[in-house]
Amino acid sequence: MTGNAILMTHAGQESDALDGDDNAPAEPDSLEPERREWLLDEQAHQQRIDKVLAALASEFSRSHLQEVIAQGHVLLDGVAVTTASRRVRAGQRLQVTLWPTAPALAFTPQHMVLAIVHEDEHLLVLDKPAGLVVHPAAGNWSGTLLNGLLAHHAAAARLPRAGIVHRLDKDTSGLMVVAKSLPAMTALVRAIAAREVQRVYRALAHGVAAWPALTIEAPIGRDPRARTRMAVVAGGKPARTDVACLARGSAASGLRCTLHTGRTHQIRVHLASRGHPLVGDKLYGGRADFGLQRQGLHAERLAFAHPLSGQSLAFERPLPPDLAHAWQVAFGV
Repeated sequence: MTGNAILMTHAGQESDALDGDDNAPAEPDSLEPERREWLLDEQAHQQRIDKVLAALASEFSRSHLQEVIAQGHVLLDGVAVTTASRRVRAGQRLQVTLWPTAPALAFTPQHMVLAIVHEDEHLLVLDKPAGLVVHPAAGNWSGTLLNGLLAHHAAAARLPRAGIVHRLDKDTSGLMVVAKSLPAMTALVRAIAAREVQRVYRALAHGVAAWPALTIEAPIGRDPRARTRMAVVAGGKPARTDVACLARGSAASGLRCTLHTGRTHQIRVHLASRGHPLVGDKLYGGRADFGLQRQGLHAERLAFAHPLSGQSLAFERPLPPDLAHAWQVAFGV
């Protein structure tokens, strides 16, 4: 759709429209509302106003622009329009005030305290606390580890996902490695895919394990009955977890889990499939117990070869206070 596509920022400055990039951090000015204005031509005549806006501001979804209309932020010849089906006429002046969408705001630096265990010019290893979301997604567009990394070092803005090469669930605590340079990121991604990165977890699970150790090798995919869950399903991606029993109580088991693959929710799904859901993991059949309100899972060991120097690196972190207390209540140690 043609027309006088004049973009005016909140300060009244004219500029060329830029293509949106969800992977780029927003610049400070882009966090402010902006006003755009067009003189509508014959192509727009008798078209719905939401359709016209979707063509002129194509980086925004039509559904988002319909919300903008409903909120009264769209003007036709200076008069607010709140109905998305309103028809426009050639020669009318269309104005819209736009704020960054939640996904756009997600990629902004936010200062936070990071528990850094090791750092050099190519990578950092951190101890993620339970409750910290790693990557922005629906419901958690800010306050994530990615936001913290963007504030921690400038190079993060030039890396995909700010250098994040693997994730921990929101309520899982423990060790993560993050790349700080593109060569390191490329090498770490390859090492993880080749299963050359050792990731060991401590788990507090319901039920008393009847075995000293076992290997769970079962494919994982989306649960066909509940799309927010994963499950052991035929045709899922191959997944293997080695499990050793470290402690037994009257109603719980303390487990060491070693990942050989890194499927979404892998340990949670594998243990639940064997009748041992994690304490506190309501999504997979667990419940709060032993004073623990979040899922009982902690990434306690991380070992890999440095992606540039080849030096062997290994890190361990003890259980955080909440899980250590639950462990003591469950097993008396």
